Amino acid sequence: MNAFLTRVIDQKRDEIEAGRRRHSEADLYRQCRELSPCRDFRGALIAGPDRIIAEVKRRSPSVDRFRRQEPPAELASRYHAAGAAALSLVTDRLNFGTGPEDIRPMRDAAPLPLVAKDFVIAPWQLASLRLAGADCVLLIARLLDGDQLADLNAAARDLGLATLVECHDEADVGRARSVGADLVGINNRDLDTFIVSVDVSRRLLAAMPVGTVVVVESGIAGRSEVLELQGLGAAAFLVGGSLLQSDDPGRLLRVLRGAESASSEVS
Repeated sequence: MNAFLTRVIDQKRDEIEAGRRRHSEADLYRQCRELSPCRDFRGALIAGPDRIIAEVKRRSPSVDRFRRQEPPAELASRYHAAGAAALSLVTDRLNFGTGPEDIRPMRDAAPLPLVAKDFVIAPWQLASLRLAGADCVLLIARLLDGDQLADLNAAARDLGLATLVECHDEADVGRARSVGADLVGINNRDLDTFIVSVDVSRRLLAAMPVGTVVVVESGIAGRSEVLELQGLGAAAFLVGGSLLQSDDPGRLLRVLRGAESASSEVS
């Protein structure tokens, strides 16, 4: 792992230790059992073509500050109005500027399922995110060995959460397959170098088992990429930076969905 990932994992260990001093894992699980069922994240991605998962975050390791700095709930409402199939929220406030506290306002603003994207390494985080209102959680295959991924995937399912297992190479796909993941993300961004290449999706889509719902993440900026990767088997597209740097994220989302021409006038 690069220095950024090493630092983030250390931060997560500290966050988990501090969180356990406030609320034990058993206490969180007890509260989770009283919750209503999650919204159907996976189902939202197979209801038709042009499924866009629209993301909210303030910044990233490669962007100091995104242009769109509206409250997360306001962005969620705009994304919903523009036809997003689901929402994504990065719940790592220290590095991305948004956190678990933003989940509930986003859910209240838009009746869409939401995936919490974090660097998950322990079941305590899963229970905490479930209580915060997440419907799905991201599990990053390259951060976890096979046993860890299997344990966290099972723990999330026990809590009623869907899991989006993120892959970047063939070894990641192998680990996702070994745990029976049926919702897999292909991250075109290399987390070691931060280089983005859509060629990653072009290569890995062919390796996905039949029945897997595949989400392409990172590097989607235009309708042509959506159409090409749909043709190769992608079911949905998680789009963050392109929307968050846009003058009009609602319009760009409609363009990505094919609901509006890229050359049309902005009303």
